[in-house]
Amino acid sequence: MRFGKIDYLNLLPFEVFIRAYPTPSQFMLCYKKRKSYPARLNKEFLFGYIDAGFVSSITALGKSNFFASKIGIVARKKVLSVICLKEEEGSDYQSATSNALLKVLGLKGRVLIGDRALIEVLKQQKEAREDYIDMGEYWVSRQRLPFVFGRLCVRKDLTFFKKIIQAFKQKSIKIPYYILEEASLKTGVSKKQILEYLKVLSYEIDKKANFGMQRFYRELRILGIKPPKRF
Repeated sequence: MRFGKIDYLNLLPFEVFIRAYPTPSQFMLCYKKRKSYPARLNKEFLFGYIDAGFVSSITALGKSNFFASKIGIVARKKVLSVICLKEEEGSDYQSATSNALLKVLGLKGRVLIGDRALIEVLKQQKEAREDYIDMGEYWVSRQRLPFVFGRLCVRKDLTFFKKIIQAFKQKSIKIPYYILEEASLKTGVSKKQILEYLKVLSYEIDKKANFGMQRFYRELRILGIKPPKRF
């Protein structure tokens, strides 16, 4: 029951949900310890160090030995936390899917993801400038489909995790004030800004989001971009 946690604001609703869900103490102990950025969790998942977690959607390409759920991190318009900085170059070591997306979109610049990207966007908005491209918004403008950045995948204890997945899908999440306060103090993003940011995200990979994901996979195959190597 080893769950890897992406330590970003985009999964704050899942954090609220899982804190309230009746899980064994062993699960919560691991959940609190196994937290990192997506690219590292991809490796931990593929090499069996964790049994489940939100991994980059590119990791689920050609899946054969694990379960890829219909829960993920979905952008239907803007995403705000995955950007391409126009005046710079390079990939983001914390990312896998977003680095590949830069190539699929044919963009030039430096990829920045997660809370660091959101903070940069908010900073530029305050300075009334826009030296970045929102990669979720750019994808949607070209493909007319949502983009799935991450996906909850499971290697072991499938029955247990399927119950969690189903419960999360059915739950309407409200972020308690004290958790917002914790997140704001940790990131420097105001509580109001966090709530506004979470409004642009959704977590169910519905039919349209799945079409978007399959379109992305097709583009990867055309470019010859392969998913991370499996164990």
